[in-house]
Amino acid sequence: MMTSSFLRIWLALLGLAFFVSCTPAPQQLSVSGETMGTTYHIRYVTANPRHAPEKVKERVDAVLQQINSQMSTYDPQSELSQFNQRYTTEPVVVSRALETVVRRALEIGAETDGLLDVTVGPLVNLWGFGPLARPDKVPTETELAEVRDQIGYQHLSVDNHQLRKAIPDLYVDLSTIAKGYGVDRVAVLLEQMEIKNYLVEIGGEMRMKGSKPGSKPWRIAIEQPVSLDRSVQRVIEPGNSAVATSGDYRNYFEENGVRYSHIIDPRTGYPIQHNLVSVTVITDSCMDADAYATALTVMGPEQALAFAEQKGLAVLLVTRENEAFKEYTSTAFKRFEQ
Repeated sequence: MMTSSFLRIWLALLGLAFFVSCTPAPQQLSVSGETMGTTYHIRYVTANPRHAPEKVKERVDAVLQQINSQMSTYDPQSELSQFNQRYTTEPVVVSRALETVVRRALEIGAETDGLLDVTVGPLVNLWGFGPLARPDKVPTETELAEVRDQIGYQHLSVDNHQLRKAIPDLYVDLSTIAKGYGVDRVAVLLEQMEIKNYLVEIGGEMRMKGSKPGSKPWRIAIEQPVSLDRSVQRVIEPGNSAVATSGDYRNYFEENGVRYSHIIDPRTGYPIQHNLVSVTVITDSCMDADAYATALTVMGPEQALAFAEQKGLAVLLVTRENEAFKEYTSTAFKRFEQ
């Protein structure tokens, strides 16, 4: 009997060892593509054959195509474009996704006293950074004044799956928050697919969870804010967080020796003119990180740092001072420093 028991145990252990030896080790895979006028890259760790890259990409593309069809201002048939084209103050029923993003944009707009303003699109277009062609000259004061009368996040409301304009020609542009929302939606999709270790990036906005093979943490390189180089400003380990960076150093034009950034200050109608060139925000939601990064960039260094401390936001600010870069970090950012 004892010999038989030992034999059964030995056979069970042998079977377990065989099963373990045949189980594939987790490996890092990746998928990439184009969306929202930019690119996306996803890295994830899995040992499950159901998570083959072509299968993951198919589902990711479906999610991103749906978001683009809801929130693009470049697609005249998108849900948002159709809303913009309706010159009416009557409420318009919209998808839950569009409602969610607009609602959060208005909340952060209120928090930042309108420095995140998703109705600033006509000014962006006037300066040549939107879907319309770039003008061959800087707008006149008269042109700016006319367009400023058409903007203001307070003229947009959302309630019970409906958007409403208070002025008929209000124009909504979600480019300051939609990529972050897309990152969050892809992260939710990966979780639903039981992929627990991943890094999702769309146009520089990121969200990550878990680790790489070997329990190595995801590490993120924040670029130096220079237009022609890809130098690293610093490396961080965000953990299970989202990261977004906003800056004025790539999308701009110059005229008569003056540099005009794509980031517009809603208070003046002009591109920002201060020395804050890059803002990185780390938080749980990439949609929030995306929106806050833009608003803080508009604020300028002193106001942005004060706002971050008040809200407990993890923020890295980079300013240009005497042809050199200088960093400022909020208290909440300290735990991410290497």
